Amino acid sequence: MIIGIGTDLANIERIARTLERFGDRFRNRVFTEVEQRKSERRRDVAGTYAKRWAAKEACSKALGTGLRMGIAWRDMGVVNLRSGQPTMELTGWAAERLAAMTPPGHRAVIHVSLTDDHPWAQAFVVIEAVPLDPPAP
Repeated sequence: MIIGIGTDLANIERIARTLERFGDRFRNRVFTEVEQRKSERRRDVAGTYAKRWAAKEACSKALGTGLRMGIAWRDMGVVNLRSGQPTMELTGWAAERLAAMTPPGHRAVIHVSLTDDHPWAQAFVVIEAVPLDPPAP
């Protein structure tokens, strides 16, 4: 069952200007170390950061809170599977909120889709509750 949906659209040029103006102060406040390493290796550094920014915004909306109620930017991080597929890793209050909204007998799975077409970066996040013991066929 779907327990949360969020989307966000971020302007890549705005993120680029913010990176130029605030540099590491911005990076370290908003992005996890994993996200920074991934973004700094890419040809389109600002676009990669913008997609992750949008994913954090979308995830906070899927959690039903937006960026308030104690969720920190770094409590939500985009992590790529070996296949390259993006996923979200939650810590801190974001992880607590996810646990609270997950029905008993279920585990939460966070689906993430990222895209960009300059000057826009977009993210969709769907949180699904999957039964721990699926019914027998």
